[in-house]
Amino acid sequence: MQPLLSSPRFSLSLTSQNSHFCHFFPSTTSTLKFLTAKTKTLIPTSIITMSISTPSSSSSSSSQPKEDLHNENLIQVLKYHNQTKHNFDKYARGPHGLDWANQPNPFRRYLSAPLLPLLHFPTQTEPQKNQTLQQNPDDAYAPLYSSLFLSLPPPKPISHSTISQFFYDSLALSAWKSTGYSTWSLRVNPSSGNLHPTEAYIIAPPIESLSNSPFVAHYAPKEHSLELRAEIPSGFFPNFFPENSFLVGLSSIFWREAWKYGERAFRYCNHDVGHAIAAVTMAAAGLGWDVKLLDGLGYVELKKLFGLEVFPEFKFPSRPVKGKFPEIEFEHPDCLLLVFPNGVGKQFDVNYKELSSAISEFSKLEWKGKPNLLSKQHVCWDIIYRTAEAVKKPLVIGDRLEIDPFKSSGVRNEGSYKGFTVREVVRKRRSAVDMDGVTAIHRDTFYQILLHCLPSGCGSGGKQRRQLALPFRALPWDAEVHAVLFVHRVTGLPAGLYFLVRNEDHFHELKNSMSSNFAWAKPDGCPDDLPLYGLDTSSGSLKDSLYYRLSEKLSCHQEIASHGCFSLGMVARFESTLREKNTWMYPRLFWETGVLGQVLYLEAHAVGISATGIGCYFDDPVHEILKLKGSDYQSLYHFTVGAPVLDKRIMSLPAYPGPSIDT
Repeated sequence: MQPLLSSPRFSLSLTSQNSHFCHFFPSTTSTLKFLTAKTKTLIPTSIITMSISTPSSSSSSSSQPKEDLHNENLIQVLKYHNQTKHNFDKYARGPHGLDWANQPNPFRRYLSAPLLPLLHFPTQTEPQKNQTLQQNPDDAYAPLYSSLFLSLPPPKPISHSTISQFFYDSLALSAWKSTGYSTWSLRVNPSSGNLHPTEAYIIAPPIESLSNSPFVAHYAPKEHSLELRAEIPSGFFPNFFPENSFLVGLSSIFWREAWKYGERAFRYCNHDVGHAIAAVTMAAAGLGWDVKLLDGLGYVELKKLFGLEVFPEFKFPSRPVKGKFPEIEFEHPDCLLLVFPNGVGKQFDVNYKELSSAISEFSKLEWKGKPNLLSKQHVCWDIIYRTAEAVKKPLVIGDRLEIDPFKSSGVRNEGSYKGFTVREVVRKRRSAVDMDGVTAIHRDTFYQILLHCLPSGCGSGGKQRRQLALPFRALPWDAEVHAVLFVHRVTGLPAGLYFLVRNEDHFHELKNSMSSNFAWAKPDGCPDDLPLYGLDTSSGSLKDSLYYRLSEKLSCHQEIASHGCFSLGMVARFESTLREKNTWMYPRLFWETGVLGQVLYLEAHAVGISATGIGCYFDDPVHEILKLKGSDYQSLYHFTVGAPVLDKRIMSLPAYPGPSIDT
């Protein structure tokens, strides 16, 4: 995910300087510059209003049968997904240029809410080496990154120090960058275009030096502080959750991403949610804490729990509109994560019906702070909000919280890692903007990276399916995402096309759905418990490889996809999943790709190279390469891993304290 540099400034081609009225956008299909034909998309002219805050679980279902509603939502999701595909002859609809005057503020603040400062820690820390340090709940030492995949350290108690470490290593700023007159921040959790649509909340019991009462707070990364939003009933945590646990909520501001990417932004927002889930899970693991998505709660419950009822109802039109409507800056509640001491196991369950009843009382709390304005003018890409409406998850009372034993994903090649602590890896993670096209990694390092991409761990002899290993164990569904790999520079491995099967129940379906010419052969030296297969390695050398240049073309002609050691596309079991598990799985499939992407980021940095996520790729041409037909499998995210080329014109500054200017 490449950072958005504030360099050449472009004005949005349809910007009006003197009117507060809404302007309707014509088709904004963008064509590749080497093509002459233009494809236009007709947009309906009627105006409708729909409430983005309408509960999908109660009012909608009461007026029509559930099956009809599911089919209606599925049609909307498939329409969105197909409409937002990039193809060789046209890109998905978006702004023709960037309206820099209205670039959204990347920092949400709740004005007048009390600010609770958190502690800061050195990035360079030695791993814990003796029992004395492990028993000190407030030490700032971090375990070795690679050790977390073998087992989690003993859990630390919740304190001002550990909560500070948790946010510092997951969602905080990691650096500031500066060149010329431009200055921008980077974060521990990556984001498409460095736009950061994801906001985070903590719901916690009393924590000494932070709050004497249980509370809800918004995390402010620029200040590395908590904004106290509300105090909650004292019985909330003892009634539902184990001791020494707390909740983290994630929400998305679609406008931040849509400002640059238009209609495709909904995809990218959900990539970012997945990256944030993995970032939270890894930071928690360093403190001996486990993480689980509480997916039984619905949209309505999360909105109340996070205090998002503060945002006015947003009614959206039937086609893209430019105008001044601050309601578009609302936060869409995505998910709720339970953070708890590892080793608790199945000693507790969550009664979602009673929990929902308790959360319903949160509307009566005294909520502090008013959300700041992010832009003066906006563009509403209506299909984003229509799709967000279609994928809202209702309360599911029958859902059970399953806490499975931790599964090791193995360290087969310790020599691949550079001895970094988890804090060094997560805080030094960067999105590469270019790769050198020369550096290679050994196949043992390649295999080690992929072992940590497996959902079920390794070494136990079982099939890959359930998500039991770090950080995938935060997700409650079986793995639905696989990876097609374009191998370029891996010593000891022929260049070509490979496939990593992350749910082996899908193996035969995948094999039968793809080209009959693919070999499906295990590569030399591949561990027995790594389901990696060579599909086409017939050319052998990089020079003769068809897939070297093809990987670049498929990723919107970006050289970074072919200049690394390998790149990949994440292929999800798609329409069948939406039909079987419901349409709310649509964003969750992107979450899973984001979690996988975060692992690739961290693994790359842990072995001494770099990586970047690629959201711009040509969807159906990827499927055509594999001979996938229909929409049972779809490519949802691309990634590249290799040696970065650093831009020496850009100066790096520490995250805290940041620049004195208001950036």
